[in-house]
Amino acid sequence: MAAQSPILVTGATGNVGRHVVRRLSEEGRAVRALTRDPAKADLPAGVEAVEGDLADPGSLGAALEGVDTVFLVWPSVQADAAAAETVQAMAVGVERVAYLSTMGIDPERSEREGGILGSHAMLERLLRESGMSWTFVRSGGFAANLRDWIPRIRETGVIRMAYPELARPLIHEADIAEVAVRALTEEGHAGAAYEITGPAGLTQAEQARIIGEELGVPVRVETMTDDEAVRELTDGGLPQEMARQIMEAHARMAAHPAGSTTDTLERVTGAPARTFRQWAADRVAAERAA
Repeated sequence: MAAQSPILVTGATGNVGRHVVRRLSEEGRAVRALTRDPAKADLPAGVEAVEGDLADPGSLGAALEGVDTVFLVWPSVQADAAAAETVQAMAVGVERVAYLSTMGIDPERSEREGGILGSHAMLERLLRESGMSWTFVRSGGFAANLRDWIPRIRETGVIRMAYPELARPLIHEADIAEVAVRALTEEGHAGAAYEITGPAGLTQAEQARIIGEELGVPVRVETMTDDEAVRELTDGGLPQEMARQIMEAHARMAAHPAGSTTDTLERVTGAPARTFRQWAADRVAAERAA
């Protein structure tokens, strides 16, 4: 690969992509960020912002020009109709791709069953068949998905959820980015499917308590129904089908706790996974700074 070729980061302003952009920039790499609106992208100095949309393969020409390495974050389900064409467009010149996937995929079943897991399974299959060198970063649950709890707890001290007892080893988005950066910049990761988690399983009630402690606010947890939780997710912008799939998954996890952790992150990066408390402290500090 050409040493000066930019690394294209999709989802560059999202939870994981912004950390990938930052870490690549810190390492002195040339970075090109794909965004729907470059004027609104808040990116580190020296990062090239290029307009484009993965759901519109025809818009990707400028973003892909001269690029041989890509960090791919797929807008699952909503853009699936464009997936094959988008991967084909990438494969013309791209040699290496690190794809942000998810744990829980069964390659034989997930794509057939559809939904969020099916979307990821389809992308993994397309990348395997593309001729590009691929690495799958299969993340467990994102701690960042709880970011909306911070203002609620700060303002009311109350958090409502359907499954307070649901325990998961949520992962800091910066740790996901660390694995992705290794896959993008080092040899030895081709063909790997890295399953990564946070360091310990905590119940949702414990997660709320920790956020409250970082805010200095006592927390009261109230239980709501699945239907109420679905309405809350759809009010936040999720399609209803996806919101129901999420709550069905939460119900299964609450009934059959997994809670298992992996040591993949430490094996790949050499550093232990950040704790949920570290994530909460980082998020609270970032909001206060903003």
